[in-house]
Amino acid sequence: MRARKKPQFLLPGAPLAFPDPNQADDEGMLAIGGDLSPERLLFAYEHGIFPWYDEGLPPMWWSPNPRTVLDLEHLHVSRSMKRVLRSGRFTVSFDRAFREVMLECGRERDQGTWILPEMVDAYCHLHELGHAHSVEVWQAERLVGGLYGVQRGALFAAESMFHRERDASKVALISAVETLFAAGIELFDVQFLTPHLQSLGAYEIPRARYLELVARATRQSVDVQRLAGLL
Repeated sequence: MRARKKPQFLLPGAPLAFPDPNQADDEGMLAIGGDLSPERLLFAYEHGIFPWYDEGLPPMWWSPNPRTVLDLEHLHVSRSMKRVLRSGRFTVSFDRAFREVMLECGRERDQGTWILPEMVDAYCHLHELGHAHSVEVWQAERLVGGLYGVQRGALFAAESMFHRERDASKVALISAVETLFAAGIELFDVQFLTPHLQSLGAYEIPRARYLELVARATRQSVDVQRLAGLL
């Protein structure tokens, strides 16, 4: 078993650099500190790294092994979910309520939340710059589900999702995978495998393979903002 490596400490405003994720242990903590500037966040996602930490702590930067992804080939939509999607019970939108989705994702979590106020502000800034997106699920005018994530080229790194009605998070995830791949996304990252994600077809790949796919995906140019009028 590989010994756990000590994370690198970053000062706020330090140069945009992280340790090589391939040299990290499977837990994948690479660095502590730095800042949540758009430049650092985008640099992190381009290198298969994301921030995840608790209140009262500095940012912690991770690239765990293995990594969980979703794609159209493996996406599993059950017969009952197909009926839900056809029923008209929900409507789906894109980038209509980004901040609201983030705030909902941070609510009512038994283990606490990493979606802290500074994270909300940082990702909303990314959204304003066109690099972070949300998918919303509505019942009439009530927001009942959704997800958000960061896009770099043909990579979409999903960060979190929520539901306030049964099936709403599944509708959000299925809609996101189908529409984003139709727009040109080739790598849909969901970080960690859970029973809920596995039931929808998510699967794990080695970190080394994930980093190869990230490098290829982020070199491409994909415009997903046109989805706002398609969902």
